Amino acid sequence: MTGTDWAAWQRSWDRQQEWYMPDREERFRVMLDMVEAVVGPKPRVLDLACGTGSITDRLLRRFPDSTSTGVDLDPALLAIAEGHFAGDPRVTLVAADLKDPAWAAGLPHDTYDAVLTATALHWLHSEPLTALYGQLAGLVREGGVFLNADHMIDETTPRINAAERAHRHAAMDRAKAAGALDWAEWWAAAAADPALAGPTARRFEIYGEHADGDTPSARWHADTLLAAGFAEARPVWASPSDTLLLAVR
Repeated sequence: MTGTDWAAWQRSWDRQQEWYMPDREERFRVMLDMVEAVVGPKPRVLDLACGTGSITDRLLRRFPDSTSTGVDLDPALLAIAEGHFAGDPRVTLVAADLKDPAWAAGLPHDTYDAVLTATALHWLHSEPLTALYGQLAGLVREGGVFLNADHMIDETTPRINAAERAHRHAAMDRAKAAGALDWAEWWAAAAADPALAGPTARRFEIYGEHADGDTPSARWHADTLLAAGFAEARPVWASPSDTLLLAVR
C-alpha cells in the first residue's frame, strides 16, 4: 500500500523479537561470520521461514554482493518483507508451507551456498522437521552451510532450565514495564494498520494464535542433520536458552 513505512514495520518486528531475545543481534552476527568463513562474502542464500526478512536485511548490509531467496507462509510478515525489499533485485520472496513436501518447487535456484533460519523451526514438530532437514541436504551445495538459531532445550538439566527461564522472564517483565511490545500487542497493532489488516487476518486463519512445535536439544538437531546427509554439525554459539547450530554439507 502506497505510503506505508515498511522499514518501520520491520524495525518494529525486530524490537518485538528482541524483547524475547535481547542477544538476537549477536546470533545474527555469528551466523554471518560463519557464512563468510565457510562460503565467502558473496553467498547465494535461502532465508528459511524468513518472516519480515530480518536475516536478509543484515545479510545484504554486510555482504552487498550476496543474494537471498526468502521463504515463508505468513502473509503479513511476507507483506512487510515485500514492501521493505521492493525494487531490490537481490531479493526474491516465495510463499510456501515448509510442511508441504513440494515446498521447494517454487524456489528460483536448485542449490544454495547457505540456508539460514532463526527462531522459526521450533514451530515444527520433530517428524516434519526431520523431513525438512532431509530436503535441505539436497538444497545446500556440497561445501555449503545450514545455520539454525533457535530454542534448543536440554531436558537433562531441569534445574538449570528453570533458573534460566525465571531469570529471563524477570528481565522481560522489566522491559515490558518500560514499554516493550509483546507478541500479542504487536499483532494487534498490525491488525489495526489498513495495509496489514487483511494479511494479518489471513495469517491467523493459517496459524491460529501460535503454532505448537518442538524444541529438541542441539544434540538432536546435529544428529538429525548428520543422518540427513550433512558432513559436520555442531553449535557455534549459544545463550542460556538458545543455540546457533552450523551444519556443513
